[in-house]
Amino acid sequence: MGPEIQELIRLISKLPGLGPRSGRRVALHLLKNKQNLLKPLVQSMTHTLTVVKECAICRNIDTQDPCALCQDPRRDPSVLCVVEDVTDLWALERSASFKGSYHILGGTLSALDGKGPQDLRIGSLVQRVAHSEVSEVILALSATIDGQTTAHYVMDRLSPTGVEVSAIAHGVPLGGELDYLDDGTITTALNSRRALNAQLA
Repeated sequence: MGPEIQELIRLISKLPGLGPRSGRRVALHLLKNKQNLLKPLVQSMTHTLTVVKECAICRNIDTQDPCALCQDPRRDPSVLCVVEDVTDLWALERSASFKGSYHILGGTLSALDGKGPQDLRIGSLVQRVAHSEVSEVILALSATIDGQTTAHYVMDRLSPTGVEVSAIAHGVPLGGELDYLDDGTITTALNSRRALNAQLA
């Protein structure tokens, strides 16, 4: 096996959900289908590399900045949904149950991973809420310890703005991540969100 093939396997093995064995299978499949699969894939990835941008407003990934969601006049700018990552935004959009705006934090607070508030987009969230027409912030964070710690921290930081803060109901299972949930569960969780401010009052 040549070094080029080994490098292809190594890179494919780094993809989420894949390891060395799966990487070898995928690489072999691509190499056996060079014209029908590998060549179009390389062309698509090369093109995507040049056109994909990060939205300066919500941090979504799109081919335009601001992204299509932030530019959509049909969406409600007064309701802002805070998620951890782009995959969570895509999961909510897939459910077609949310028609407001988004803010991607870029992860959660994690002492184990050395991720503090300065590593997330919490400051820009507070600024965005303070200088816009946002009246409700929905925290759609994972039902993990880190996710809930982040939710409480964000709520504290938003408290001076006076905005209503709610959280999606956790029909989302404990330890669950949004990207792995079915559309019905996401829709139910959004519709059953609860106000967090009231719990502290």
